[in-house]
Amino acid sequence: MDLTSGLTVFSIRDIEDSLKTPAMYNVLNYIWTKVRSKKVNRLLIVDEAWIMLQKEISANFLFGLIKRARKYKLGVTTISQDVDDFIKSPYGKPIVTNSALQLLLRQSTASIQGLEDVFGLSEAEKQKLVASGIGEGIMMAGNQHVAVKILASPFEKDFLDGLNKK
Repeated sequence: MDLTSGLTVFSIRDIEDSLKTPAMYNVLNYIWTKVRSKKVNRLLIVDEAWIMLQKEISANFLFGLIKRARKYKLGVTTISQDVDDFIKSPYGKPIVTNSALQLLLRQSTASIQGLEDVFGLSEAEKQKLVASGIGEGIMMAGNQHVAVKILASPFEKDFLDGLNKK
C-alpha cells in the first residue's frame, strides 16, 4: 500500500458491525507503523472514531497514537457524530480535551448538558448549538470560542451535485 499519494482512504463501511472495531484497529495500526518508519508531514483523519472507543485495547491504542503523533510529524483529527458518547469513554474525554482545536456542530438538547463542562460552554453557546443549522457551530481553541458557519465552495457543490445524480 502506497501512502505517498495526495490522499489515501481506507473504508470499513461494508464490514459487519461486530468486526468494525478490529478492522479499524488493524488499519490504524498499519498506518501508525508506516508513519513511524519515515517522518514526513501527514494528516490522519479518523472518521467515526467512536468505533475505536468500543473496546479497551483499541481505545488505548488510539489514545496512545494521538499522544505520540506530533513526534512523528502526524496531525490527527478525530470525527464523531455523537460527541456525548465519545466523551463518556475513559479515553474519549482526554482525546477531546488535549486537542488543540475542537469543532462542535448542531447538538441535541439531550446531549448538550454533558458537553457543558467538558467544553466550558456558556448558556448562549449551548443555545446556539441546539439551534444551529447545517454547517453551523462553535470552534474552540483553548478558552477562545467563536461561532462558525461552514460553506461549501462552488467546486464542492458541483462535485456533490454530481455524486447525488448517480
